Amino acid sequence: MKAFVFPGQGAQFIGMGKELYDTNEVAREMFEKANDILGFRITDIMFDGTEEDLKQTKVTQPAIFLHSVILAKTLGSEFNPDMTAGHSLGEFSALVAAGALTFEDGLRLVAARAQAMQKACELKPSTMAAVLALPDEKVEEICAGIDGVVVCANYNCPGQIVISGEVEAIDAACEQLLAAGAKRALKLKVGGAFHSPCMEPARAELAEAIERTQVSTPICPVYQNVDALPHTDPVEIKANLVAQLTAPVRWTQTVKNMIADGATEFVELGPGKVLQGLVAKISREVTTSGRQ
Repeated sequence: MKAFVFPGQGAQFIGMGKELYDTNEVAREMFEKANDILGFRITDIMFDGTEEDLKQTKVTQPAIFLHSVILAKTLGSEFNPDMTAGHSLGEFSALVAAGALTFEDGLRLVAARAQAMQKACELKPSTMAAVLALPDEKVEEICAGIDGVVVCANYNCPGQIVISGEVEAIDAACEQLLAAGAKRALKLKVGGAFHSPCMEPARAELAEAIERTQVSTPICPVYQNVDALPHTDPVEIKANLVAQLTAPVRWTQTVKNMIADGATEFVELGPGKVLQGLVAKISREVTTSGRQ
C-alpha cells in the first residue's frame, strides 16, 4: 500500500516550486490564484527572495503548503494514495491532497494559522530545541520536572525529539538533558514554541476559522498528528486540526501505525527530504521516495 506524506516548516528553500511554475500550466494557474488569495506575490519570495523573507512564519507555511499541494495536483493519476499524513503544517497539505479541504480553503486556513502563530510567538519569548539520543520517556520526565513551560512537541523518530516552550525553561531542560546523556540538545532557529501551551492564543483564533470551513470526507484515511490515527470523519478532522496547535506531533507513532495498517511505500511530496529520512529511521522494512 502507498502512503503519501507532506513536510512541515523547516523544509523550505529558495527556488522551491519554480520548476513546477515554469513547466506546468495547471501549477502556474494555482500559484497565481494563491498570489491573489494571499494578497501578495508569494511566488516572488519562493523563487527569488531572500532566506530571511522566506523564513517568516507567515511566508514559510503557505509556501511549503503550495509546493506540496500543487505537486500532488500535477501528478494526476500518479497521485493514488491508500493513506496520507503530514508533519505539523503538512497535515493541511495532506487533507487538501486527499480532498477533505479545497485548495482555496486549505490555503486560507494555512495563512490564518501562520498569522495566528506569528502573533502568539510575539506575546512571549519562546523557542524549540532538538534532543538526540535519549529515550522518549527520559525526555518527558526531565521536561515535567522543569519550572515553566517546556513540553515534547515533535516525536520525529526514535532518538529524535523536539521540545518546545519558554526560553528559560528550554535552556534549563537542555542543560539537564545533556547531563542525562543526550548526544545533543540544540536550540532551533524558529520563531517560537510551536505545539506547546504557548500556542494557546493561536489555537483559539484558528478554531474560529476551522469551524467556518467546509471539510469533506477524504478519498483515503488521513493520519492526524494529535493521535497518530486514521481519520475520515469531517467532525473529527476539524477537532484534531484545532488541537494540533498545542499538542505534540506524533510522527513516530503515525508512521508505525501506517505501516501496521499496510503501508509499504512512502512518497514525500514537497520541498526537502526530511520525512524520507525520518521514515527510514522508524522502519527499514519500507521504501521511501520523494518528488520536489
